[in-house]
Amino acid sequence: FYIMNKKVVVILSSALVLLVIVAIVGKKQGWVGKKHTIKVAVQDVKKQTIIEVVSANGKIQPEKEIKISPYISGEVVELKVKEGDEVKKGDFLAKIDPKIYVSGYERAKANLNTQKANEANVKARLTQSTAQLRNASREYKRKKKLHEQKVISDAEYDAAQANIEVSTAEVEAAKESLNAAKYNVKSAKAGLDEAKENLTRTSIYAPTDGTISRLSVEIGERVQGASQFSSGTELLIIANLHKMEVNVDVNENDIIRISLNDTVLIEVDAYFEEVFKGVVAEIATSAKRSSLGSADQVTNFEVKISILPESYKKLMSGDDTFKSPFRPGMNASVDIQTETVYNIFAVPIQSVVAKIDTSDNENENQDAEEDLKKYVFVVDNNVVIQQEVESGIQNTKYIEIKEGLTGDEKIVIAPYRAITKKLKDGSAVEVVDKKKLFSNED
Repeated sequence: FYIMNKKVVVILSSALVLLVIVAIVGKKQGWVGKKHTIKVAVQDVKKQTIIEVVSANGKIQPEKEIKISPYISGEVVELKVKEGDEVKKGDFLAKIDPKIYVSGYERAKANLNTQKANEANVKARLTQSTAQLRNASREYKRKKKLHEQKVISDAEYDAAQANIEVSTAEVEAAKESLNAAKYNVKSAKAGLDEAKENLTRTSIYAPTDGTISRLSVEIGERVQGASQFSSGTELLIIANLHKMEVNVDVNENDIIRISLNDTVLIEVDAYFEEVFKGVVAEIATSAKRSSLGSADQVTNFEVKISILPESYKKLMSGDDTFKSPFRPGMNASVDIQTETVYNIFAVPIQSVVAKIDTSDNENENQDAEEDLKKYVFVVDNNVVIQQEVESGIQNTKYIEIKEGLTGDEKIVIAPYRAITKKLKDGSAVEVVDKKKLFSNED
C-alpha cells in the first residue's frame, strides 16, 4: 500500500510539473488567460496631397537634329568640321572628290554647244528650202501661163509642178528638223543643269544652325549617295543642343493617362541626386511593337518630354562647349505626373486589400460576375473591423480613399502577410510599434 501511494505521489507530481510548464508556455504564447492575438502596426488616417505618376526610362536626344547624307557618291577629300563644332546655316562642311563631276559637266556643256550648232544648221536649211520654194512657186506660175498659151510642152509644165511639190516637202522636213533640234538643245541644257547640280553637290553646306553632335566619316572614305532605294551614307549629324528632350516608351496601359503639357520629373544617371523638370511635348498616336519572344509582345508608345532649361541652369558654365549639361544618348528615368488631388484621405498602399465578394450571388446556377471589392482593417478596442472603401488615384506610397473612412480611424498598415492572409473581420490584435513588429514571431 505504501509502495502504491508512493507511485501515485510520483505520478501526481509529474502531472503537476507538466501543467505548470504548459501554463507558463501557454501564457507566453497567448494560449492561457486571453484570446489569441495578432501583432499589428497602425496609423491614423490623414488628409494629404497625392500625385499620380507614370514612370518610364529612355534616352536624352536633341529636340531637333538633322542627319546629313550626300546626294552623290565618291571619296571625301575635305572635312572642315569636327564633333562639337558650332556651325551656322550655309557653312562649308565637307567636299566629295569633284573630278568625275567636272568631266561630266564639261561633256554636258560641249553637248549643249553641239546641239545649238545643229539647231543653227537646221535653221539655215529651212531658210534655204523656203527660198527654193519661193523660186519654184514663181517658176510654176510662169510655166502655167505658157502652158495655157501652148508655148511649152506638158512635160515642162509637169516638171515645174513637181519642183514646187518637192520644195514644199523640203520646207516641211526642215521645219520638223528644226523642232527636233530645239528639243535636243533643251535636253542638252537639262543635262548641263544636272551636271552642274552634281558638281555643286560635291560641296556640302550646313542646312541649319547647330552643333556637330556626330561625325561618322574621315577624309579618304568613300560614301554612297542618296537614292530612291537608299538614304545614303550618314556623314554627320547637326543638332540643336540648346533644346533637349527625353524619349521614353510608355506601356499601352499607362499611355491613356498621359496628356500634353503634363509636368515631368527627370533623373539623369550622369547627375546623381539631381532632379530636373520637363513637360510632355509629344505623344505618339501609333504603337511601336517589340518582341520579347515567340509568344509575347510588348506594345509601347513613344513619348517626348522637353527638358526645361531653367531646371539645369545651375549646371551650366560660361565655357561649356555643348551649351547643355546633357549629351545625346544619356540614360534618364522620368516620373510623369498625370493627376493630382489635394486634401483627401489617403492610406498606405499595403493597407488596402482586394477581395472577391460573392455574397450577392443568390442563384448558384446563374453565372454572375464576382465583384472585386477593396477593404482596410480598422482597429477598435484591439479588434479589427473589415471596412469596405472606394479608392482613387495612387502614387508609389499612398492611395486615395474616396469613401468608407471618416478620418478618425486607425488602420492596420503592417505586417503585409497579416493584412492579406491572417486578419478577418473581428480578429483580435495587439497594437505594437512598427519597429518592434517582427521582434517575436507569432
